[in-house]
Amino acid sequence: MSQTVARLLAESLEAHEVDQVYCVPGESYIGLTSALIERNSMRLVVCRHEGGAGYMAVADGRLRSRAGVAMVSRGPGLSNAMVSLHSAYHDATPMVMLVGQVERADFGRLALQEQNYSRLLSDVTKLVIEVNEPEQASEAIARAFHVAESGTPGPVAVILPEDIFDEETEAALNRPRPRVVPGPRAEDLDRLADMLAKAERPLVLVGGAMLADAVADNAAFADLNRLAEEWVLPISPTHRRPQLFDATHPNYGGYMGIRVPPPQISEMKKADLLVALGERMTDTVSQSYSFPAAPQPQLPFVHVWPDANEVGRVWRPDLGIPASPYEVVKALLGRGAPADASKRAGWVAGLNTIHRKLLAKEWEPTSDGINFAAIVCEVDKHLASDATITTDAGNFGSFVHRYIGFRQGQVFLSSVVGAMGSGMPMAVAASLRRPGRQVVAFVGDGGALMMGNEIATAMQYGAAPIMVISDNSMYGTIGMHSYVRYPERKFMEGTRLTNPDFAAWARSFGAEGITIRAESEIADGIARAFAVKTRPVVVHCLTSGIQMSAWRRYTGGATLP
Repeated sequence: MSQTVARLLAESLEAHEVDQVYCVPGESYIGLTSALIERNSMRLVVCRHEGGAGYMAVADGRLRSRAGVAMVSRGPGLSNAMVSLHSAYHDATPMVMLVGQVERADFGRLALQEQNYSRLLSDVTKLVIEVNEPEQASEAIARAFHVAESGTPGPVAVILPEDIFDEETEAALNRPRPRVVPGPRAEDLDRLADMLAKAERPLVLVGGAMLADAVADNAAFADLNRLAEEWVLPISPTHRRPQLFDATHPNYGGYMGIRVPPPQISEMKKADLLVALGERMTDTVSQSYSFPAAPQPQLPFVHVWPDANEVGRVWRPDLGIPASPYEVVKALLGRGAPADASKRAGWVAGLNTIHRKLLAKEWEPTSDGINFAAIVCEVDKHLASDATITTDAGNFGSFVHRYIGFRQGQVFLSSVVGAMGSGMPMAVAASLRRPGRQVVAFVGDGGALMMGNEIATAMQYGAAPIMVISDNSMYGTIGMHSYVRYPERKFMEGTRLTNPDFAAWARSFGAEGITIRAESEIADGIARAFAVKTRPVVVHCLTSGIQMSAWRRYTGGATLP
């Protein structure tokens, strides 16, 4: 029985349990959107910018451990969305992006907005699939989801010519491919168990692949905790994956984020075994390739990641295990802890003591605005055990990681690659995916005006995130780097920002707007924000530029140059 390609594509998305698609409408794929609206089987979220739509799909993929879906038009639409593809690719987050294309008869003529997407997207996707025959449409969707979710997850682009949607086809629905879960070899587990048993100062880093396993299986967190306790191991969540281990757990070994504070990293470097459990390993996690040193680590190194192509790509591990990290955790628990595991108790306690001291709610007031630490600490008092927190890119995020003690029931979303503009779209996606639960987005004044316009999308679909804006009237991270590298030079001219009244800006959308100008206003302002349940809230915080990050302060004088 024949049907249109658009209907077959819609059925294929339904077969992959897609219930939400993010887009900015475009004429090049209007045949598909009309079919989706007609079927009414999934929510079509119309966004205000293709980058915002892409970020929402990235967040949705991370929330479900399934590929999030975005649709964009050709040319400018796809170009706007490329920042989200870049983020998903580097963050190892599954995503499928459907991209409109010119009509097939016009290929190669430089028709309006035509581009060669196989070339353009080759460095920011795992695969680009061009659907030029109606019979390939459903197969392309099945392949896209399989590739996006397998091995090292990432984005896949499916290119759909404008004239293909109304074509008739008798091709059958291509069913989803079973998810492949790689398991460890028995001999590798024997060696890992032996290395852990002999180690006196092991350090276990847990990262994104472990998070994906935990989203897919609720028992994963409990089993990770058991492993830490029974084997007496310190667990360190990696960059922007803080929810992987409870910050108050006695086996918490310190947050392995970007630029770990000297007291913590100095102690970590005394380790005699480093295990990357579900962590891809990047320059941010490895402290600019210094711990472990690349390509030859300075200590025994075990790398567990569900993709053999990634294990050994940069670092030479003493033991590489291309497997699901949760399968490794379960296998170790099945073998039982070594009899003398308690020998590591002092090592674990020492790391945890430093971590707890760094987590203390302590800060110094600043003369040029609020120390953002005070805002973050107050927000932390209101966070529920299942709250979702997002951060945009910028130094203000360091306050979140220093002062919020994340718990395993909470969700943290951010662009690990550090792409600006992700915070608000991800918060909107989280609010839509997890209605009725707290969602708080921390953003800077730079990122707020990049993708903060997605507050309009929140209003349209009933999402109710809280957007906390740190307004220090500058691109703070770049200002800090300029000051650190060239302290004798002026840097403010290249980083200064002129901002609107963000509370009034919020109210113009129909959202709640709150302004906090001094520490004395913080408790009341944050309480008011959390009391609003049915619409978005923007909390405009006039913050310090002198306090450059949670760990660094400008020392050139009372005011910035």
